[in-house]
Amino acid sequence: MLQDRLTPQGLLYRDLKHFVNEDGNYLFCRYWEPSTPPRALVMIVHGTGEHSGSYVNVATMLVNQSLFVFSHDHVGHGQSEGQRLNVSNFRIYVRDCLQHIDMMKYRYPDLKIFLLAHSMVFCTKLLCHIIPNMSLGVMNPQWLSRDENEVRNFYEDPLCYHGAMKVGFAAVLLNALTGLENLLPSITAPVLILHGDADKMCDIKGSHIMYEMVTSTDKTLKVFEDCLHQLHKELPDVVKEVFSLIQTWLNDRLPALNI
Repeated sequence: MLQDRLTPQGLLYRDLKHFVNEDGNYLFCRYWEPSTPPRALVMIVHGTGEHSGSYVNVATMLVNQSLFVFSHDHVGHGQSEGQRLNVSNFRIYVRDCLQHIDMMKYRYPDLKIFLLAHSMVFCTKLLCHIIPNMSLGVMNPQWLSRDENEVRNFYEDPLCYHGAMKVGFAAVLLNALTGLENLLPSITAPVLILHGDADKMCDIKGSHIMYEMVTSTDKTLKVFEDCLHQLHKELPDVVKEVFSLIQTWLNDRLPALNI
């Protein structure tokens, strides 16, 4: 059942509680719908150990651009079912994302779809998945952002995973990296890559490799000096620049925004 309500920003928030994946797990969903007819769909794919609710500021920014935003908590994350950070194959995350995308494309068959993925990145039928070179140690929340308020929010968020990365999950990530370089040249869709050069969780070399190897004629790599892992939760001036860049990139590839 869809439940409509307004956010404090006056945005229509449509919350479809869940969908059921092929393994029978209930996956928690979030939807942010603009008050005007949407120009496109944007799926937010959250990173390892976090959840879809970590991207409210990103979703708000996109909705203000008349974009319909949707997301879900990956299996074993947030409010979704499944063992915490424990899957047999990385393709399960990809499969679930494709299922959600197909659901949304059925409802909005004429809209383009964009993927906004962070850290743990996936393929869609339009934008093939990319996985950054992730370190396999215990995550230090101080590596997320230079904004201490955001670090504290992560510590205090019970839906985020605060434990050590399990050996089995690390093995799943490593297996997913196999053959990645062979996949990159097949990417021809427009690509925007953003990375902080002080990121201690994802090696920035991975972003440079991706930029060089994708064959898209429309690709952009922007490196943010002195910034850590979560650019959307960095210091306010950085977040402002990141959001402005995303808005411009999207608007250049979509019909004009009528305000």
